[in-house]
Amino acid sequence: MLPTAHQPEISATRRTFLRQAGLGIGAAALRGLLGEQPALAAERTHFAPQAKRVIYLCQSGAPSQHDLFDYKPELAKWDGQELPESIRGGQRLTGMTAAQERLPLVASPYRFKQHGESGMWLSELLPHTARLADKICLVRSVQTDAINHDPGMTMLLTGHQLPGRPSLGSWLSYGLGSENENLPAFVVLVSQGGSLANQQPLFDRLWSASFLPNRHQGVRLRGGADPVLYLNSPEGISRADRRAMLDVIEQFNQQRLAAVGDPEIETRISQYEMAYRMQMSVPELTDLSREPEQTFERYGPDSRTPGTYAANCLLARRLAQRDVRFVQLFHRGWDQHFHLTRDLPRQCADTDQPTAALIEDLEQLGLLDETLVVWGGEFGRTAYRQGEVDDRHFGRDHHGRCFSMWLAGGGIRGGQAYGETDDFGYNITQNRVPIHDLNATLLHQLGLDHRQLTHRHQSRDFRLTDVHGEVVRGLLR
Repeated sequence: MLPTAHQPEISATRRTFLRQAGLGIGAAALRGLLGEQPALAAERTHFAPQAKRVIYLCQSGAPSQHDLFDYKPELAKWDGQELPESIRGGQRLTGMTAAQERLPLVASPYRFKQHGESGMWLSELLPHTARLADKICLVRSVQTDAINHDPGMTMLLTGHQLPGRPSLGSWLSYGLGSENENLPAFVVLVSQGGSLANQQPLFDRLWSASFLPNRHQGVRLRGGADPVLYLNSPEGISRADRRAMLDVIEQFNQQRLAAVGDPEIETRISQYEMAYRMQMSVPELTDLSREPEQTFERYGPDSRTPGTYAANCLLARRLAQRDVRFVQLFHRGWDQHFHLTRDLPRQCADTDQPTAALIEDLEQLGLLDETLVVWGGEFGRTAYRQGEVDDRHFGRDHHGRCFSMWLAGGGIRGGQAYGETDDFGYNITQNRVPIHDLNATLLHQLGLDHRQLTHRHQSRDFRLTDVHGEVVRGLLR
């Protein structure tokens, strides 16, 4: 095939005719997708799905499982003592603690209590999440190979520690399409945590489509009066003027598409049309003025402030009501290397009440069974302290060997704690769940076989789970 850029004029051979005829059919199909009926997921799944959409509550910086989810009373007996080498097993450490003379174990300063009929152990820092004990599946045995934040978050969301692969949301958009023609299939919301310490950076590539068609990348909605940059028409340009300009631009794009066959031109056409529709749909989505007073009371006082985690949870519910396929909330500030007792309660105050309100809202609206909700970060924290035994400002270092996440809705079996760790919360003793297995399970619940959801790039078939991944049946109803 001739290069797609600067292709010279060629005579109308049979091959040229067939190629351009095929492009014409493809363009007609694209027009159908941009028309009244969106693509339906039921026509694209490998088997019957248990969920239609995902809300991923991504806690950037790595929440401490020892202080929130993985109750280890035995640690109190070892408090201040050295981590046994038999437990560490030669595991590599980050540069933050590798030079420490000692690795003193530290018990959680927070009380744990059992909740719900399931008797799930949860920290006193999560009183609202405690109401969900019989709805969530708490996975205490998640494992990642990453030891630092950027590789960890990249691994969590793309299946690989190195940048350059599509994100989970992009894979779902690519595999399932959209059920709402007026909003993107993949929406991203970012909030700043209340922690006074580290706020790990988040890069746009975490919601990138990479080598998938660009229309599958995440669209970030910002807090404030302008949720999507450059979406509004310039002053003096009416909606009719905008429509007329887009029609002319599309004619040129269609001519170029027929001439060179570049699939990115199709993406450009669809993105122009989506932006035009979003000029109407986004203001309606982000206008919370019709939400009743009780809604803001449920989500907490921050829910009135655009860009906060609470406001983003409320927007996530509204996006789910509008059949957006994948909603990803990023909440920064969980990197408690020091000042854990100062900053961890702040993070929980940001997230605990609105998270519980989101789950309960989805359930009340009849959406929870078809919405898969995921809560967690890129890895966990160490059982030993960062800092000396007498350091009142102690924290915990990174730990990928085991950590906790939870799931709810979407065919997940709630009211259970899945997986076990040792008495130190350092190693997995039962039901290890690697990141690839977690992602395979998420795809499975949306009716996708992770082994079949592939895209050919540079002469190789790529998939989210690479050459790994098994569905974790124990998490499912």
